[in-house]
Amino acid sequence: MKNILTLVFVCISTIVFGQEKYWQQQVRYDIDVVLNDQEKSLRGFETVTYKNNSPSNLDFIWFHIWPNAYKNENTALFKQLKNDTARAGKLDKYTPGSIEGLNFKINGKVALTEPHPNPDYIDIIKVKLASALKPGDSVKISTDFKVKLPSYFSRSGFADGEFMVCQWYPKPAVFDKNGWHEFPYLDMGEYYSDYASFNVNITVPADYVVGATGVLQNADELAEYKRIGAKNVANRTAKPVLYAAKNKKGIKKLNYKMRNVPDFAWFADKDFVIQYDTAKLASGKVVDAFTYYHNKDSTLWNYSIDYAKDAVKSYSKWIGDYEYPVVQVVEGPKNNSSGGMEYPTITLITSPDAKKESLDAVIAHEVGHNWFMSMLGSNERQHAWQDEGLNTYFQFRYEAEKYRSNSIFGDAIPVEVRALPSDKFLNAIYGALSGIPMKSAIDVPSDRFNSSDDYSTASYLKAALWLYVLESGVGREKMDAAFKHYFKLWSGKHPQPADLKAAFEESLGTNLDRYFQLLNKEGKFE
Repeated sequence: MKNILTLVFVCISTIVFGQEKYWQQQVRYDIDVVLNDQEKSLRGFETVTYKNNSPSNLDFIWFHIWPNAYKNENTALFKQLKNDTARAGKLDKYTPGSIEGLNFKINGKVALTEPHPNPDYIDIIKVKLASALKPGDSVKISTDFKVKLPSYFSRSGFADGEFMVCQWYPKPAVFDKNGWHEFPYLDMGEYYSDYASFNVNITVPADYVVGATGVLQNADELAEYKRIGAKNVANRTAKPVLYAAKNKKGIKKLNYKMRNVPDFAWFADKDFVIQYDTAKLASGKVVDAFTYYHNKDSTLWNYSIDYAKDAVKSYSKWIGDYEYPVVQVVEGPKNNSSGGMEYPTITLITSPDAKKESLDAVIAHEVGHNWFMSMLGSNERQHAWQDEGLNTYFQFRYEAEKYRSNSIFGDAIPVEVRALPSDKFLNAIYGALSGIPMKSAIDVPSDRFNSSDDYSTASYLKAALWLYVLESGVGREKMDAAFKHYFKLWSGKHPQPADLKAAFEESLGTNLDRYFQLLNKEGKFE
């Protein structure tokens, strides 16, 4: 009888678990931050309102304190860079960074904290709750912080008078059905973040131009950016109109707001040229578009606003409407070969602008991450392909339709191939891509790849090729419908690979086991 009762209990538990509703935590940030451009530092204060939507009581919350990843050569970041020959050169000359002055309080009372047990993870801290945070309850967590920005060698920092303020504020790690995801900052491998609302005050010297996640709430400053930006778009070959502060020796406080995004980044430079226009989507929605770039002669960035607008309109047509009110693209320093790094509503581009096709392609790719990172918030550290691969698949389509070009093959593409219709051109590109050695499987956690080359090949190229194999099996029209269905179901949520598969199968009306098994296949698909 005991065994029978146990079996019945297990069966009932399995049914209940299978019917468990989807949930995700709810976060709000109120942040005040001041840039000291002489010290290359930030001083800030934040209040995080954290609502527990999970079915579990929480006794603590892990926080990422990302700037500590740049603190010394014993962190997980530095160890990864030093062990990867393709990236070790980033450490030839650098200035470290750090975060200090943390004094966490829970609902106004001093909180106890603990370091992560892994000594390499000094960019993670456990904030203990005085009492368990029950399902449905909220808590306010506040802290001061001071950040010493590193020189720009891995996403965040300063270079050539420009500030790239990324991964800068204390941030709760994600808690989901699989538990806590308190991983360290790495150069190879990106993020997984809770959706949140942001209310951020940024104080900078008055002569800086700032681009940030979200919508600038200072009406006068926003109007000036638009006025100058529109003039620069109207006459791109003339000397650009530059931003001029009313009081160059003063300071200004800019307020940005954004809802339901997984991150907040901002960029500042006295030298930025601004472009401004609007992008009207097929649905009729109008999106503000800004680009910020360096003031230099004969720059291809004169046409960057067109590239940003085209990317937003193309991805909206293929996947689903761009949900945000603004899209922004920032030119970064030329001393880094990352190509670009995306954040919600804004992206940094660091690749040289030698050809319009390559600049347009990298802008399209990074803007495209607003779909595959921000609006569809997959776990990039665990399943990088679900972000990078899906995005690269659409980037290749963008390049093919607009230029008959491809970022991987560049000038090596024969003239007769460039003369083909876009569908046949893409078929030729993917045919050539299938000949590139791709030993690693696609669905490998990003910190488990042997090198950044393996990571890029599998997560970007092989994953895009995998999607093209699927497209070839079901047809372009049905593939587009499947992506639209996936986007409709999971926008603003955290889809897992199984969720992508289920959405595609529901849309296509067929079992996709044999295709999704390819995600775990080493070597070629054949």
